Amino acid sequence: MQTALLTAIAMLAFAANSVLARMALSDGAIDPLAYTGIRLSAGAAVLVCAALWHARRKQAGGDRGAGAPARPRAAWLGGSWQGAFSLTLYAATFSVAYVMVPTGPGALILFAFVQIAMLAWAVYRGDRPAPLEWLGMAIAFAALVYLVSPGLVAPPLPGAVLMAVAGVAWGAYCLVGRGSQAPVADSAGNFARSAPAGLVLIALGLLRLRPSWQGVTLGLVSGAITSGLGYIIWYSALPRLSRSRAALVQLTVPAIAAAGGVVFIGEAITTRLVLATLGITGGVALALLASQRRAPAPVLKHPET
Repeated sequence: MQTALLTAIAMLAFAANSVLARMALSDGAIDPLAYTGIRLSAGAAVLVCAALWHARRKQAGGDRGAGAPARPRAAWLGGSWQGAFSLTLYAATFSVAYVMVPTGPGALILFAFVQIAMLAWAVYRGDRPAPLEWLGMAIAFAALVYLVSPGLVAPPLPGAVLMAVAGVAWGAYCLVGRGSQAPVADSAGNFARSAPAGLVLIALGLLRLRPSWQGVTLGLVSGAITSGLGYIIWYSALPRLSRSRAALVQLTVPAIAAAGGVVFIGEAITTRLVLATLGITGGVALALLASQRRAPAPVLKHPET
């Protein structure tokens, strides 16, 4: 029950990132660059504090009975500059895209391109997916093309392209952090490295638009709570989940985000969105199950995908 509760909270938190971004950006409450900077800076503050606390607790436990504990290694030494760059690119394109793209389609495009990026990298490294994996990804890609194809209810093409870039950037972030032995510390390090860029983005955004308190608050909530605390909750649940279950549970995030867009923003549920959601999540689920039968696949480290 505890694992199920933690997993559900994490999924809600990461789906909420899409809802919060759309709430802040769709009506011009804040510039997307400033929103990105606030989100990165607030997330860095929360994750660094959490990683430092964890490091001190671990150090004290390891040295108990062996004299006074030494000062723990700084938490921001985790992660990498490649991870920080991927994170910053994802966050910036994600925010700008949500100026134009509704919540549900945006989350769906992001999710699809993370999977495409991960599959493309695996093939490039010599992996040979089984026929059912190719079939699943082909179904997902066809549903994605249907979602963005021209029509009255299609998301604007520039916003869709930016969200696709965000998905590829998040896929790269997942690949950089794959196999991390200290995911909270590495996340803290990546966010800490991105914080200076976040401050620059805040300054640029303030030059373009004076934000409302609502926009600032939504950015802080997204960074500190649904990103920072959401990561901590997810990493608490992840060790208790099988790889296939952890991967498959992420399929719920686009649907939760779409529902949040309807409830909190009043966005419409269209037939195109429903069919595309079924096609993309169903195709990816087929590919994931086929890959699990062939060989255990690594878990994506972030369910926002």
